[in-house]
Amino acid sequence: MNYVRISVKAPAKINLTLDVLAKRPDGYHEVEMVMTTVDLADRVDMTLREDGEITLDCSASFVPDDIRNHAYKAATLMKEKFQVRQGVHLYIDKQIPVAAGLAGGSSDAAATLRGLNQLWNLGLTKDELAKIGAEIGSDVPFCVYGGTALATGRGEQIAHLGAPAPCWVILAKPPIGVSTPDVYGNLRVAQIDNHPDTKQMLQAIATQDFSLMCQSLGNVLENVTLSLHPQVRQIKDLMIASGADGVLMSGSGPTVFALVQKEAKVHRIYNALRGFVKDVFVVRMLGAQDGEILA
Repeated sequence: MNYVRISVKAPAKINLTLDVLAKRPDGYHEVEMVMTTVDLADRVDMTLREDGEITLDCSASFVPDDIRNHAYKAATLMKEKFQVRQGVHLYIDKQIPVAAGLAGGSSDAAATLRGLNQLWNLGLTKDELAKIGAEIGSDVPFCVYGGTALATGRGEQIAHLGAPAPCWVILAKPPIGVSTPDVYGNLRVAQIDNHPDTKQMLQAIATQDFSLMCQSLGNVLENVTLSLHPQVRQIKDLMIASGADGVLMSGSGPTVFALVQKEAKVHRIYNALRGFVKDVFVVRMLGAQDGEILA
């Protein structure tokens, strides 16, 4: 089918676990992460350009519109790699907060890869797209697939998992951005004394045990970000005090999420947070792989 315009959903992700095992010779860290997508998403609209140019606009004016943007980088990489004559105009409808630990930029790149695969009739598999995504950023391969997965290596090795126990997810982001390189730069791997129990989390997901999933939440970057940004600790403490079943910072932060099974608790936690920060979202886990092409 020949497309002229395609829209693709780009869902946010949260880390149910994030463990750092070692510093690698290539400068990256060896990680072990359980990630899942949630129903908060950007939308990437792609319109075919016959002049061969790649252009980008975004609903958020402060998002870069050049090679610093992961979606732009994805389009450039695909065009060069497969010697595509046509170009594309990208428009990103930004709903995921920027520099939030939710992989918004990586998900936009993954959505661009999936969309251009159709728009430019490239016929690539998701595995092939994920391999290209690894050249853009460590979270992009996971975002190509979506759903729930164990990510290892520097994050590019993906093992798909079943859907976790269904629950509400409340996301809260303080009005600050966090630099992932800064957080990793302040992490001392040899001094980590409380590694997440990844095996227990995998068991919780396999058995859809909500209580065990909440007990197994863990992120070794959390203490680093909490020490740099006290607002993150205040959000976490507020969620716990308001009765959340499980609370954790996602990625390198600063977004914190609460897992809740009972809807009555959702309203209480949401209202408590809204008095403290502006960016609060109530969503569900998507669970399964979701690479939805909208049109």
